[in-house]
Amino acid sequence: MSNAVHSEIQGIAKAPRKVAILDATVGVLSSNMPAILAALGCIVLWQAVIWIFKIPTFMAPAPVDVLYAFRDNAATLMRNLLPTLLEAVLGFIFGNLVAILLAIWFVHSATAERAFYPIAVFVKAIPIIALAPILVLIFGNGVAPKIIIAGLICFFPTLVNMVQGLRAASPAMLDLMRVLSASNSEILWKVRLPSSLPFLFAALKIAATSSVMGAIVAEWIGSSFGLGALIIEATYNFRSPLLYATVVIAALLAVILFFIVSIAEAKMVRWKPPASTKRSRTTSRKHQ
Repeated sequence: MSNAVHSEIQGIAKAPRKVAILDATVGVLSSNMPAILAALGCIVLWQAVIWIFKIPTFMAPAPVDVLYAFRDNAATLMRNLLPTLLEAVLGFIFGNLVAILLAIWFVHSATAERAFYPIAVFVKAIPIIALAPILVLIFGNGVAPKIIIAGLICFFPTLVNMVQGLRAASPAMLDLMRVLSASNSEILWKVRLPSSLPFLFAALKIAATSSVMGAIVAEWIGSSFGLGALIIEATYNFRSPLLYATVVIAALLAVILFFIVSIAEAKMVRWKPPASTKRSRTTSRKHQ
């Protein structure tokens, strides 16, 4: 009898939690309903065009064929997803870490900024598709050049935004910290870094999706594994359904990384540049 009562109490306790999860799910679906309906409409239109014009599968597969490709090649897709995910995540971490450290150095040393910022711009100006073979020749055909390429794609946007964010600290707060005899490290941790977070996360969102692109481009140059290698293989063998399925997996990976960064931003960022201030500055510049 006691066990029955205990299980009933547990069921009652879990009920509000299930209701809360259901409410949250319904809220997310309702807020994103326009995007969901638009995506479904595009898929239906895609399927209709294939049927009406009788386009061959090797040229453009129907959504149904892509679904079959997911089912038939699930193991292959997962086996090639993991290397690309590893390369993208490691490139994202290392590229952004170097960019943040350099931005801190630039803010504290104008000489360093004048010396190395032009070099960063020059490296960014080199097309990544031209830089990838050079890195493959230097570091071999392993994981290292792919991580470096993914990191290079993440590096420059984060560097630019982080420098701007560190310099966006309130002059009044900086003066107050200097009056209180705060050291440069204390000013950095308590004023500059918190004020730079909105700028940093804006760059991290771009870097999250770009890192996947960098890893895939690096795999195109020379690799026997990863989503990039699978895209090349499917293209040369005219396996269009598998090609489209691989592209969808790559896009979903980029979207997932983007949303992970967005969740981290929601948890960490407590201050954002006021929109009204931006509008007033823009208006004043137009009048000038």
